[in-house]
Amino acid sequence: MDYTVVNLKLLIDEAGEDAAKSVLSTFCCPLNEDVEAFLRDKAIDFSKQGLSQTHLVMVPQDDRPVLVGYFTLANKYICVPAAPLSNTQKKRIAKFSIFDSHLCAYCLSTPLIAQIGKNYSDDTNKLITGDALLHLACRKVFSIQMDLGGRYAYLECEDKPKLIEFYRRNGFQEFDRRTLDSDETGLDGEYLVQMLKYIKM
Repeated sequence: MDYTVVNLKLLIDEAGEDAAKSVLSTFCCPLNEDVEAFLRDKAIDFSKQGLSQTHLVMVPQDDRPVLVGYFTLANKYICVPAAPLSNTQKKRIAKFSIFDSHLCAYCLSTPLIAQIGKNYSDDTNKLITGDALLHLACRKVFSIQMDLGGRYAYLECEDKPKLIEFYRRNGFQEFDRRTLDSDETGLDGEYLVQMLKYIKM
């Protein structure tokens, strides 16, 4: 499939905010209301303010581009506990982080895959797999790191077996848990699983 990744901020700048909202209005994700609500209600403001950048994944269908999914990236400062890491992992992450002896953790700045989801409107989800969408997000992280340095992608997800297995299958490894903030509602459980992937150049 010939996927095109479009930066939402550039779409707003070139086509206008109304045109961008029209594209976003076609997105539907009944499996995760937070993913849908973010794209429809917050993505434009977050992009304009520079809090994060949303990337729309489009495919040509009937001579017009169709939104099949999206992912949102943001910069994140994280601390990875040393205890669960193997010696090989410690040596690898030490190259891109600062070790905090008080926390016994490696602290680093890394791209966060903050949101990711497929569009289920009119069976559009059949035009892309979850693996392909996540691969596009990681490829964008790779592109960013070619300019800025770094080798890791970071994400957080609910502690659900299918989600954990999906991310593991795509090279992510869990390293800790983060307690939900007071404004993080609509999620199952009281914490999110933190996962990290080494991006090979």
